[in-house]
Amino acid sequence: MARAPTPANITLHSASRVLEIEYDDGRSFKLPFEFMRVHSPSAEVRGHGPGQATLQAGKRDVAITELQPIGHYAVQPLFSDGHSSGIYSWEYLYDLGANQSRLWDEYLAQLEAAGASRDPKAPSNVAVPSQTGGCGHHG
Repeated sequence: MARAPTPANITLHSASRVLEIEYDDGRSFKLPFEFMRVHSPSAEVRGHGPGQATLQAGKRDVAITELQPIGHYAVQPLFSDGHSSGIYSWEYLYDLGANQSRLWDEYLAQLEAAGASRDPKAPSNVAVPSQTGGCGHHG
């Protein structure tokens, strides 16, 4: 069995919200934080068996606030929404990168089928300005 590629370089681009990972086989991938978050390998997202995955909606603005190395085989991101239980092995990150287009299209189709959105929900205690041109504070 062939050895799985390992990262030669990993760069966290906070401003553009992308994890750039270059592998020793010459391939490189730019994985958006949102993409990584909705495809977390954690049980919280994937479940404990087939058909138990939980659709992750409202993650468009998620950021990675910290990236912890896990031995010599993985990283564990801490996301701005508090999610921190996913351990991303080098092989899993490679698979995400190699299949990014298909996985993203499938995710968007699942959101649409569920009537869900990539956008976070506004907190219910926030006043939303009316469409009548007023400031939303005066009736």
